[in-house]
Amino acid sequence: MEIKEINSGVCAAKGFKANGVHCGIRKNRDKRDLAVIYSECEATAAAVYTTNLVKGAPLTVTKRHLANGKARAVICNSGNANTCNANGITIAEQMSDLLANELNISADDVVVASTGVIGQPLDIEPIKNSVKELCDGLSDNDTASEFAAQAIMTTDTKLKEVAVEFEIGGKICRMGGIAKGSGMIHPNMATMLVFITTDVAIDADALQKALSDDIQKTFNMLSIDGDTSTNDMVTVLANGMAENPIITANSEDFAKFMTALNAVTVKLCRMIAGDGEGATKLLECYVSGADDEQTAKTVAKSVICSSLLKAAMFGSDANWGRVLCAIGYSGADVDISKIGVKFKSQKGEILVCENGAGVEFSEEKAKEILLENEIEILITLGNGDKSANAWGCDLTYDYVKINGDYRT
Repeated sequence: MEIKEINSGVCAAKGFKANGVHCGIRKNRDKRDLAVIYSECEATAAAVYTTNLVKGAPLTVTKRHLANGKARAVICNSGNANTCNANGITIAEQMSDLLANELNISADDVVVASTGVIGQPLDIEPIKNSVKELCDGLSDNDTASEFAAQAIMTTDTKLKEVAVEFEIGGKICRMGGIAKGSGMIHPNMATMLVFITTDVAIDADALQKALSDDIQKTFNMLSIDGDTSTNDMVTVLANGMAENPIITANSEDFAKFMTALNAVTVKLCRMIAGDGEGATKLLECYVSGADDEQTAKTVAKSVICSSLLKAAMFGSDANWGRVLCAIGYSGADVDISKIGVKFKSQKGEILVCENGAGVEFSEEKAKEILLENEIEILITLGNGDKSANAWGCDLTYDYVKINGDYRT
């Protein structure tokens, strides 16, 4: 199936509009802090949430709203996570009500999300005073998607959006997404907000299965700093306006939908990893030659999460011993004597370890390769044909600076 990447975001699919404004939660007037995404018709909806036992109030409200597998709109603020607040549920429900009243839809059809500082009360007044402006500015153009993407950013330095076009059932379909995520990101639903829209017709069970299966190979394989946030959420809205035959699970069209969804989520994973707090490099670890997929995933995640390896990549130091060290404590059942390691970038690739032992290599060439801003860590286990990818970034001085005064 051909998947064509197009220059757009959540407004790429038919029937979706978006907007983002500055409502005043964030002090900087140049920072948008309130976003909306709206479907012209009822959409099938699915979501996955953080595994952290401490959860933001918006997640509780959204879970209840999506119990019927339907939604029409998303409202999200940045600057305040609405987490660990005594009135958090009330505030999240008020956000739903305000948007629903403005759009003339049911509050039960609203996805609510918040991101920012934990433990500080969220004042509803800035949202209440801006929701009309937010909805009046709804549009289906690319700028509208950008505004929404900007409004969900916190410590992000780069806007994150992607869209693709593909064919299912003889109909041209589109899917687009926006994301925020830069710090507090770790496997098991990472630390981010992701909103995906599509005009594909798909039933609720199939959509939930597609999303739940996909994140095991994408967002759950993403780590910046080892901290899993309280407000993580990935949602997908599918309004069916492409008019393809309704997709059910385990059909040929379901497989095509999964391929398109994976194209979107992998791209967003790379964007999030590359924009890690203080990061200068995107790291991708590809593990092959595993007996089973779980072994490959365990190894890849362990390597990408290693603080020592991340620091070595910041220094462009081909310290392959840190790769083997991370494999060794990963808990994966591997034969160390069969492991091979290469580093790769646009400047080429270099073998640094073979059969579990070092090989002679040019430190100058390795340094040249590792000075690039996208680095691949290629690991072969030599035991089978299963593989996995994981994404992360280097660990820099700026990470500590950013998080040393994040709240104050």
